[in-house]
Amino acid sequence: MSPDRSLYKGTSGTQRIFNATRYSATGLKTAFRTEAAFRQIVLINLILIPLSFWISQSLAEQALMVAVCLLALIVELINSAIEAVVDRISLEQHELSKNAKDMGSAAQFVALSLITVTWGIILIGHSF
Repeated sequence: MSPDRSLYKGTSGTQRIFNATRYSATGLKTAFRTEAAFRQIVLINLILIPLSFWISQSLAEQALMVAVCLLALIVELINSAIEAVVDRISLEQHELSKNAKDMGSAAQFVALSLITVTWGIILIGHSF
C-alpha cells in the first residue's frame, strides 16, 4: 500500500460503503458519548422534529423545519471534529487554534439562529 493511502479506507465497491457506514456510526456514538453540546442538540431535535409534524401545514414547511434541525447536528459534528483536530495538534494556546475553535462555534451559533428564524417565520405565518 502506498504511504499516502489510509489504512482505514476500503478499496472499492461495497466494502468501502460498509466501512464508511461503520465509521459514521462510530462517529455518531463518539459524539453522543463525549460531546455535551451534541447531546443537547439531539434533545432539541427529539422535541422539535416531532413537533414539526403537528405545526407544519405543508410538506415543504415540515421539510424545512426538519432540515434546519438536522443542519445543527451536522454543524456540531464538524465543530467537534475541528476541536478534536486542534487539540490533537497541540493543547497549548495559539491564536490560530483559538480562531479555528471560535469559527466552529460561530458556525453552530448561525445554525441555531437559523432554527430560530425558520421556526419563528413559520409560526408567525400561521398566526395571521
